[in-house]
Amino acid sequence: MTALRRLWRHHRTALVAFALAAGLTLFFAIRFTVFTIYWADPAHRDRAPEGWMTPGYVARSWDIPRDALQTALGLPPPQGHPPTLRQIARDRGQDLPDFLDALTRTLEDLKDRQ
Repeated sequence: MTALRRLWRHHRTALVAFALAAGLTLFFAIRFTVFTIYWADPAHRDRAPEGWMTPGYVARSWDIPRDALQTALGLPPPQGHPPTLRQIARDRGQDLPDFLDALTRTLEDLKDRQ
């Protein structure tokens, strides 16, 4: 414990910087692990599109480049918070089930092209 006190007295800035770096490293390591476990689960692959999903989520689930899906849907690059599929269908004046059916066909076409 005396070594820690000595570091705190003589190298306070370096110790604080090290603690912040270690904390950030731990945060991103945990985040990486959680995402890896989530996307490794087969239940999250090729999920049928639902209204709460975003185009980015659907693209990741179907293992399709996000840009390819945005182009196929005719969407501009996202500005700020990405819209959900429900919001996109509403903005286009389409019924959600019809939009999701068309999206599923588009996803299958994009998947076949890969």
